[in-house]
Amino acid sequence: MLTLSERLNAFAHLGGYLDKTLKDSDHSQKDLDSVLQRAERINPWFTKEYQLMALNAIAQMLKSDVLLHWTENYLINDKTGSVGLIMAGNIPAVGFHDLLTVLIAGRKAIVKPSSTDSVLMEFLAAKLTEFEPRLKDYIEFVDKLLKPEAVIATGSDNSAMYFEHYFKNIPHIIRRNRNSVAILSGDESKEELSFLGKDIFTYFGLGCRNVSKLMVPEGYDFRNFFEAIQQYGDKLMQHTKYMNNYDYYRAIFLMEQKPFLTNNFLHLVEDAKIASPVSTLHYQFYRSNDDLRQSLTFNLDKIQCIVSHKPLLGDEVAFGRSQYPAVTDYADGVDTLEFLLSV
Repeated sequence: MLTLSERLNAFAHLGGYLDKTLKDSDHSQKDLDSVLQRAERINPWFTKEYQLMALNAIAQMLKSDVLLHWTENYLINDKTGSVGLIMAGNIPAVGFHDLLTVLIAGRKAIVKPSSTDSVLMEFLAAKLTEFEPRLKDYIEFVDKLLKPEAVIATGSDNSAMYFEHYFKNIPHIIRRNRNSVAILSGDESKEELSFLGKDIFTYFGLGCRNVSKLMVPEGYDFRNFFEAIQQYGDKLMQHTKYMNNYDYYRAIFLMEQKPFLTNNFLHLVEDAKIASPVSTLHYQFYRSNDDLRQSLTFNLDKIQCIVSHKPLLGDEVAFGRSQYPAVTDYADGVDTLEFLLSV
């Protein structure tokens, strides 16, 4: 059986490989390029730029000191067992953190990857077992997940109801739809609003940590916001699938005579819902901080993170940082490692 130290060392080696490869734009990235190209052919939302961004975030997560600081807060036992992982495929390698956590806990990961994100996940698992061949016995990719001893499943609100029923008799974490919210006060600098564009448009807005809604004070003037995010337009307007979404929702809003603001690549629509479709951003006015706090607290089960330059609930993320989660930023706020160590 692998010791915790050996498991940590394997992941640190993987992080070092990714860090070195991503910094070497010439020789060592050639092997990676074929993987990225294959992933993008299967899923056109996974551009090379965004795949590299996701891999860089993983590399930062896998630094030795980060891993040690993370795991020293847990009593990691010698229990064994299998954990089924039903992974999402909305952004590149989104299921990697679950794989990391299961293996660090010493369990076997039975992975049902998303059909839209199988290439990167299988690549990362293969690289990991190159650095520690004994981990081959701890990772299994499957087409269909039979009932393991525990399960972590990520999907939509609809699929979550099915997962809850199917896995009702075994320990489980079932994740539903979540999105992120940005709070604007009206005194943000142009630079801060520009950084907010990263939170909105990275991965084309498909991730749970992407801002899908703005909370703005009554009378907020969106001109500064539109000016600050203009730099993202060229890239978005060159992406066919993104602009197909933009054209579709523009037609819907016009036919329904629904008021909206636009800058030719993003719609702004006043709507109380947290989630918004690709190419569209919801916004809602607030009268006071108490009003804002009440609205956010009511919707906390639908919010992954809150982006703001001022504290309100105590765990806000700075503008431009929503897509750089720490290893302790668990999806849906549920401590996955603690769960695994308890079952």
